[in-house]
Amino acid sequence: MFPKKGKKLHRGPQRQGRDDEFRQAVAAALKNELGTTHQATKTVMRWTGASERTVKHWFAASHAPSGYHLVAIARHSDAVLMCFLLAAGRPQLSVGLRWNSVRPMLVELLNAIDTNGAL
Repeated sequence: MFPKKGKKLHRGPQRQGRDDEFRQAVAAALKNELGTTHQATKTVMRWTGASERTVKHWFAASHAPSGYHLVAIARHSDAVLMCFLLAAGRPQLSVGLRWNSVRPMLVELLNAIDTNGAL
């Protein structure tokens, strides 16, 4: 039964730990990909339509994006998408993300081999 007083439901200790890890992982991914400038905040605001205060909470890891905002960020950020896949217990799906970064390097390497004949 729900408590009669108060506005917050208390979470169990196990879930709180996972929430903390996810918040910190998303914040680190955003910072690594975009930096910590005001422009980074504005970029995420543009991606999500969220307020500046909300986005700053995400960067500070005091809150994590969820639902619509998480999807909107993942649409633009491979690092945040990777965080989501790891949090969902689906790291095998991240292979496609890594392939997108490896493929241009392989193309460049093959072009260099074709141009120079050999390494």
